[in-house]
Amino acid sequence: MTGLWPCPVARPARFPDVVHDRRPGRFPKLSALVAAGALVVSGCGHGNLGKENFARTPVPAPASVASTVAVDDPATTAEVLRNLQPCQFVGPEVLKQLGTPQGEPAPSAVRFDVCSASVTDPGGKNLSVEVSLGKPVSITVQKVTDQVDGLPRLEGSGAGAESCTAGVLTSRKPDLGVLFALNYPGGDACPAGRTLAAEAAKILHRTPQKYAPGAGSLVTTDPCAMLDRSVVDAVAKGAKPEVTGLHSCRWGTTASLEVLLLPGRPLLEGDGWQKVDVGSPGQAFQKQGPSGPGSCQVHWQHRPWQQGYFEIAQVEYQNGTPGTDDPCGQAVPAAQQLAAELPKP
Repeated sequence: MTGLWPCPVARPARFPDVVHDRRPGRFPKLSALVAAGALVVSGCGHGNLGKENFARTPVPAPASVASTVAVDDPATTAEVLRNLQPCQFVGPEVLKQLGTPQGEPAPSAVRFDVCSASVTDPGGKNLSVEVSLGKPVSITVQKVTDQVDGLPRLEGSGAGAESCTAGVLTSRKPDLGVLFALNYPGGDACPAGRTLAAEAAKILHRTPQKYAPGAGSLVTTDPCAMLDRSVVDAVAKGAKPEVTGLHSCRWGTTASLEVLLLPGRPLLEGDGWQKVDVGSPGQAFQKQGPSGPGSCQVHWQHRPWQQGYFEIAQVEYQNGTPGTDDPCGQAVPAAQQLAAELPKP
């Protein structure tokens, strides 16, 4: 995804998760890649450990553990994770184990569950990291590495030792995790990822910091519980909800509906966005073709969020066979039903 860093920090290895329209008032649509899962777990190449300059917490190297291990932890359910502040997982108290934190962590401007930060190791090298809560995980090799504080630990190297994804598995069916994307030019990123994964497990099992979103907020809303069966069947008969994140859900494949609940800038008319009435608390706008000729998005401001941003509700319809229907004619009824189901601000 582009546009996740509100401040100029060195960018970590990215989870391939969103396509983001960077214009004011526009926000992301989760890609099909995330729906399939962004992380393929494997052993991490360790390269030259002499490249590391941070004081490492002794965390065991990967040891094969069957991926069939169950996760039944009341501290890590999707309902719990939705309300957690992500920046605590990359805060100064955590990052000081790796070196000197560079300023405060930066929460994402377009995701409730993402935060980025950076740290300088004792040798002067910069390590940047992005954490995502409730990230979809694809364990295609049927194994995880080991366990930390009772949670399966995940690790996957990037193109080289300088990049790594690491974290802990927080639920099964769907497979979700607290995942870190690390970039450590000139260093070995995976040992740092193990340290962060261990810290994440500890934070989850202590008293993690929560949002205080207020009445009617979208932050704690389950997006997969928002659309009636009749609305879904009109687009993709019999389709089951597919979790694409803590705050997003998709139904269908060739023709699909997706609900996204996200922070965003004030929404504007123009550039193809037209006013439409869906019964929402804020003015709704629709646009045909933002993600291709067979697509339509409808979105609106639900309530104020923080620092001039708003909680945004969005419905997107996509048809892989464009020209066979009216995309906005499919999206608007779903948006009307979503607006009626969301908590009242």
